[in-house]
Amino acid sequence: MTLRAGAAAVDISPTGPVALFGYPHVERISTGIHDPLLASALFLTNGSYSSVLIALDLLMLEPPVARAIRRAVASRIAAPEEAVFVSCTHTHSGPVTSRLLAWQGDPTIPTPDAGYLQWVTDRAVLAAADARAAAIPAELAWCTADATGVGGNRLDPQGAIDREAGILVVRPAEGGPPLAVAVVYGMHPTVLHEDSTLVSSDFPHFTRLELRERFGPSLTVLFHTAPCGNQSPRYFVSGQTFAEAERLGRRLGQAVAKGIETLAARDFQSKCSLRGALHAVELPRRSMPPVDEAEGLLRRCRDQYEHLRAEGTEPARVRTAECAVFGAEGTLALARLQAQGEIARTLAHYMPTDVQVLQIGSASLVGLPGECFTEYSLEIKRRWPGRVFVVSLVNGDLQGYIVTQEAAAQGGYEATTALFSPSAGNTMVATALGLLEAVRDRADS
Repeated sequence: MTLRAGAAAVDISPTGPVALFGYPHVERISTGIHDPLLASALFLTNGSYSSVLIALDLLMLEPPVARAIRRAVASRIAAPEEAVFVSCTHTHSGPVTSRLLAWQGDPTIPTPDAGYLQWVTDRAVLAAADARAAAIPAELAWCTADATGVGGNRLDPQGAIDREAGILVVRPAEGGPPLAVAVVYGMHPTVLHEDSTLVSSDFPHFTRLELRERFGPSLTVLFHTAPCGNQSPRYFVSGQTFAEAERLGRRLGQAVAKGIETLAARDFQSKCSLRGALHAVELPRRSMPPVDEAEGLLRRCRDQYEHLRAEGTEPARVRTAECAVFGAEGTLALARLQAQGEIARTLAHYMPTDVQVLQIGSASLVGLPGECFTEYSLEIKRRWPGRVFVVSLVNGDLQGYIVTQEAAAQGGYEATTALFSPSAGNTMVATALGLLEAVRDRADS
């Protein structure tokens, strides 16, 4: 049967002032909405199998909430659960949606609003249902774009970076402008910092805007954030302003548009395989240091931060040192919570976690939970012989980062707040590769 596809987006912006989520120690109550937060959905069916992609403009979701959304959507659109692919764009200018243990005790960060989370669930289901209702005969193609200059490694400007943006283009079967574009690119949406009090999806808003201006206002753009635990615009911006968010977002949009415009009619297919797979895995935990050791780490990080500030060091390096202080504060909080047994109680709701694969025609998406370093995405791409794009924060967060062994040895914000060991990343890579093989073998049988 010919492919059918539909897309839709619904508003999930808070209806009143809320605490914005993404930075500690700042009472950051929203004063308005710069651009609406969206739940964007793309429905695909080939007659025998249906799937849906959903991108939510939120920082992250706890696994039980993400699982509830996945199951509710699957039930509503009559799709298998493994074919419902839900991720968060990771904006740091949206409502509080998860309880982070490392920030426990910070009075500026409230607990998540259960009512808002239920509303987001309902709205995600609505977006998926609207996308299914809008389905028409369609065809799709994959391509890529070079996103050089949009962001990079925030810990080491010479460190690992994935400049590739994956692009799924869906258009009506008779041709014409696309009805949906899904973009997979890994960079923290942190152009906007804690001094911004407007609700926003950060630079992805301007990527969407650029693409709609080029291909039509009815275009639905899904932004899926690739693993970017160590990626951000830190060394690529002149300030933390909407003007800079627009500059980088439009730059990415222009690169994506260029990739789309290289597609020829022969690149689109109206008959394509759709397959999904989902597997639960246990991840190895990291043991927190004793409280006195964590207190010593915090003192050293504070001293280094103050030293760099006093010397007038470049802002990007000062910010990295400031984040190291945040990380050391988190380590101390986690060390105390470990002694109280709170970490074990919390992670009982997190484990096992879900790794997911969704094949769409000639390429596959891998969904990893949590905030993984980009090296794990690059490893999957290196080892898989076919075209694959990796998305982070799929099926929930992991209470922090999945760092590399090298980053763990060096310390810093990401490593010192991690609740899982670096080997957790290797476990997820192996699981993803196994799922990719299983899906390919089912398609070939």
